[in-house]
Amino acid sequence: MDQTVPSAITVPPDNLLRQRMDSSIAQVNEVVVGKNRAVRMAFACVLAGGHLLVEDVPGVGKTTLAHALAATLGLTFRRIQFTSDLLPTDIVGVSIFDRDSGAFQFQPGPIFAQLLLADEINRATPKTQSALLEAMAEGQVTVDGASRALPQPFFVVATQNPLDMAGTYPLPDSQLDRFMLRIALDYPDAEAERRLLTGEDRSDMVGRLPPRLSATDIIALRQRTRAITASPALIDYVQALVNASRKHHDIRTGLSPRAGLALLAAARAWALLGNRDYVLPEDVQAVFVAISAHRLIPARNLARDALAQALLETVAVE
Repeated sequence: MDQTVPSAITVPPDNLLRQRMDSSIAQVNEVVVGKNRAVRMAFACVLAGGHLLVEDVPGVGKTTLAHALAATLGLTFRRIQFTSDLLPTDIVGVSIFDRDSGAFQFQPGPIFAQLLLADEINRATPKTQSALLEAMAEGQVTVDGASRALPQPFFVVATQNPLDMAGTYPLPDSQLDRFMLRIALDYPDAEAERRLLTGEDRSDMVGRLPPRLSATDIIALRQRTRAITASPALIDYVQALVNASRKHHDIRTGLSPRAGLALLAAARAWALLGNRDYVLPEDVQAVFVAISAHRLIPARNLARDALAQALLETVAVE
């Protein structure tokens, strides 16, 4: 999905990129208060080239996080509010007959943005949810038999309400698997909530956020992320976790090879955020639940997050 940085564009040196990345994380934390780990996870997802699913009850800052990310990363931004009557063409676009030219002209949908917010994605029907699948997997959409590339970098932030809330449809497993990370924001602690109650309106703050990074910076950071060293022993640890998920008696469907690749990519991004050029087992452990829980299919009625955490605790670091 990533394109290379054109040679005509000057890529900042590593130290300047590092400063810009740190400044970006700090800026988002000023808006989404008290959620440092969730914000860090979101940045890890960006650096690893994945897509982010944020699942939680309404009103805890899911949409604010997406807006703050788009403004801070300097990316073109579109938002789609998913509803039960939303159609796939409302997302990808449609060809309309132009009388003057006597031909059909493609009118691009809101998916043609660098950062797409799919708000309350599970309020739309599975058919409409699946309209995102090709875009998330391949960075392109196919309309009327023609493939159209999406802007790069392309990053989807989807928000989801808990499935026990009225008017929600479960995401298909194939679509869930396309999200590299799934996180929750949860309710703020007392100190963070007081800052929200006594501080400035978050929408006003987001509207004034300056870009700290650019599309070129993000592409360059993704290249640096892929270059982070993972030792053979570290690869062994990732494989052990993936294999253990396939043999666990409480798991009907374990982690796929794609999940293993996502785990390694996110661990590399976590290492880069820690200002290291090599991956530690602690990096894998930090992202494991967010990577794996939504991909595991329990054999019985068990919480996926708890199952992923238990799985992590059963595999020792050699």
